Amino acid sequence: MAVQRERPYGGFNFLVQLGGGEDAGSSRAGFCEVVLPEAAVEVIEYRPGNSKENTPLKLTGPERYTNLVLKRGVDGSLNLYQWWNEVRNGAQNVERTVVIQLLSEDRGAVVMEWRFLRARPVKYYFSPLNGQEGSPVYETVELAFERMEMG
Repeated sequence: MAVQRERPYGGFNFLVQLGGGEDAGSSRAGFCEVVLPEAAVEVIEYRPGNSKENTPLKLTGPERYTNLVLKRGVDGSLNLYQWWNEVRNGAQNVERTVVIQLLSEDRGAVVMEWRFLRARPVKYYFSPLNGQEGSPVYETVELAFERMEMG
């Protein structure tokens, strides 16, 4: 699905699909910011005592990710809160596949896609309420997930 070209794509046209069916907030979710996670592979150092070299071997360990962060203006929808509430109350099988799609400038094509498998909310918060500012109230959810795939 990734569409390669000479110039980089802008990061301002994207869709967020939360999984869990239509009511879970597909592309209508209207997120204003997505912070994609960092991915790293742990390095495990190993050196047997009888090695002729003093430097350890570098072995590939497990992969690790930071959380996926989704931010949107508060619009009265409770779907993120309800998902968070299910998780904090110990419901099982609440994991979803969350998909982020980067669109071309004319929004005619998906040019890159990130899939976050077995995602669940682990942090949920709002921006401050301030009577002296006119900015919107933002709702933010951080999602932990088990695997990231790109296409």
